[in-house]
Amino acid sequence: MFAKVIVDIAHAAVDRAFTYRIPEGLDVRPGHHVLLPFGQGDHVKEGFVLSVSEESDLDDGVTVKDVLACAEPYTVLLPEQIALAEWMQEAYHCLLVDALRLMIPALLRGSRIHEKRERIVYLADPAAGFVSKSHIQTEVVDLLKQTGQPMSVRDIKAFLPGAAPAIAALLKKRVLSESSYTVFRRPEYSSRTEAVPALTEEQAAALQRIEALSPGQTALLYGVTGSGKTEVYLRCIEACLDRGQGAIVLVPEIALTPQTVGRFAARFGDRIAVLHSRLSAGERFDEWRRIRLGKAPIVIGARSAVFAPVENLGLIVIDEEHETSYQSEITPRYHALDIARRRVRMSGGKLLLGSATPSLLSYYRALNGSYELIELQHRVGGRPLPTVMIADMRAEFLNGNNGIFSSLLLSKLETCLKQGHQAMLFLNRRGYSTFVSCRACGYVLTCDNCDISMTYHKAQNAVRCHYCGARKPVPFVCPHCGKPFIKYFGMGTEQVEEQIQKWFPGTRTVRMDADTVAHRDAYEQILSVFGRGEAQILIGTQMIAKGHDFPNVTLVGVVAADATLSFPDFRSSERTFQLLTQVSGRAGRDRDPGQVVMQTYAPDHPVLRFARVQDYPGFYQYEIAQRKKCLYPPFSLFIRLLLSGENEDALIERGKEYAKALEADLKDALGAEGQGDLLLLLAAPAPIARIAGQSRYQILVKLLRTRRLPQALRAVYDFETSHREDGFLKIEINPQDMF
Repeated sequence: MFAKVIVDIAHAAVDRAFTYRIPEGLDVRPGHHVLLPFGQGDHVKEGFVLSVSEESDLDDGVTVKDVLACAEPYTVLLPEQIALAEWMQEAYHCLLVDALRLMIPALLRGSRIHEKRERIVYLADPAAGFVSKSHIQTEVVDLLKQTGQPMSVRDIKAFLPGAAPAIAALLKKRVLSESSYTVFRRPEYSSRTEAVPALTEEQAAALQRIEALSPGQTALLYGVTGSGKTEVYLRCIEACLDRGQGAIVLVPEIALTPQTVGRFAARFGDRIAVLHSRLSAGERFDEWRRIRLGKAPIVIGARSAVFAPVENLGLIVIDEEHETSYQSEITPRYHALDIARRRVRMSGGKLLLGSATPSLLSYYRALNGSYELIELQHRVGGRPLPTVMIADMRAEFLNGNNGIFSSLLLSKLETCLKQGHQAMLFLNRRGYSTFVSCRACGYVLTCDNCDISMTYHKAQNAVRCHYCGARKPVPFVCPHCGKPFIKYFGMGTEQVEEQIQKWFPGTRTVRMDADTVAHRDAYEQILSVFGRGEAQILIGTQMIAKGHDFPNVTLVGVVAADATLSFPDFRSSERTFQLLTQVSGRAGRDRDPGQVVMQTYAPDHPVLRFARVQDYPGFYQYEIAQRKKCLYPPFSLFIRLLLSGENEDALIERGKEYAKALEADLKDALGAEGQGDLLLLLAAPAPIARIAGQSRYQILVKLLRTRRLPQALRAVYDFETSHREDGFLKIEINPQDMF
């Protein structure tokens, strides 16, 4: 028997299948993680078995090496995952081994992690008497006689501190015998027992339509905030389990995982497994093993959970499908939605996308028939959507209010707190002040390593770069003109928290942003404190904007509703609408009605008008017309090739050469009929021209969506492959940001 093996070395020169012989008596199957000799020195390397056959494809006389061993007694890759990795290699122009590595825990490679085994001891002869001068040995024997059953060494030491030497001595005397068993390290999460709610008519109809989907089909569940999308997910998964199938549920933020897991655990118990980056290495490995061994048919997690080894996969749910976090920023640069679509086509399962603010592309596909569109237009229990009020900050300034809170928001906060309710304040900027400047000469404090201003963090009395992490103290005088007129401009979540204490002394607040969730359990701790009512106001960035369900929240304040509208990105209107609608939806999710105050300097902007009444269809019609007029996606495609290097002049020169060569390749690929498909090819320094000491240069391509697009993409990928060693940082299709 012979095995086709991909060697676990990330290099294009060896990114192909090698043939190895399978020795007699060694059980090797596709998906096994194996050890094998490789190269002239026969160095022991790891590899993944792609296929097994009875015949070798090598010429007679060619030496065939033997597989040495299987690293694990079970296959680590499903046949479906191998096929998925091969598709990714083609779709994303990545190394096959890079795709395969996504399917398994990182520490499984190199045997850097192992299953945990619990030692247990028991009396070798329970009827035998025991006399010892050692008091602790006698206590150990008595404890085991009292329990009448084996006990773990850990439990004995908990009962009898310092018992470890006594246990070792008793084992040596053969008074005790020992064995062990496998223990799964499980992440801790709280689940609340709750009655299964009756479905609304809309939910029941949605469930019926999802069940009627054809194998491999995708549905978009568009439901207003609070319409009960999660209950629909739960019922769909129940139906999967009844058919003996498994399911994967993706959430965009780790912050959403505790609440989501708690609700799913209440319904499905130990049949769920959790996968996300905040787990310890042991927890992540054991959760993956539970899935692979069939002990957990339901997987909940962030983006990478889409690769979970769920057999007989019947459903993938992508909650908040519009979120940008589903796009990987490292090679392979996959999008979880694309992977999910491919997986359900392979498995014959179904893909369910859910959102109150679907991405424009998903809604476009749904209206065009590529997806099944299913709608939930009303909140559960007939609860009304929150009342949204606009606070015009221009008028506030003219009336003498220079603070960060409008009089309207302060009034609503006072009423909310007096009534014993909770509030959420949203500002998508962390830190205290956005930048630090000299009022005498206009100098702005910038990062030494990046072409970006630094943010002031008052708690640390320092400025920090949010790109490379650099930190330095605030100067007493201007580094440029030497005058002592340093001033802080803009605002962040730290300043919001400080101002709340000024206006409402003694009010307990919690803040949720990248600075406060640095340690592992911070997400759950902050949300638990707020969920138990121990804090009255939750202040945060976009982490608090979606998915959370706090019954006592009746007020949401959006401190700067127009902050993201002016971003140099064609999606700025879409993302602003999504953020505002999502955060507004946190208010009034129980019996008490909700209110939202949006503070803005652009009260008449169409995006704010649509967000005010959660009119997604209206916003879509407005925005798709703008996109069509400007030939922006989905009517076109942006490609960005990003280069980096230390020498700025050399980088610019190389970038210009590449742009000229790429333009020629694209025109050849498009042919005479398709020359008009190339709408734009621009070579220039990136908007942020330097990050972490590296200069950045970009080639931005805009292509019309026609039948010739695939061949144009192939030309771009081939160009990138041929220059991969020449300083390319990354290639992006419809990049998530343009910076």
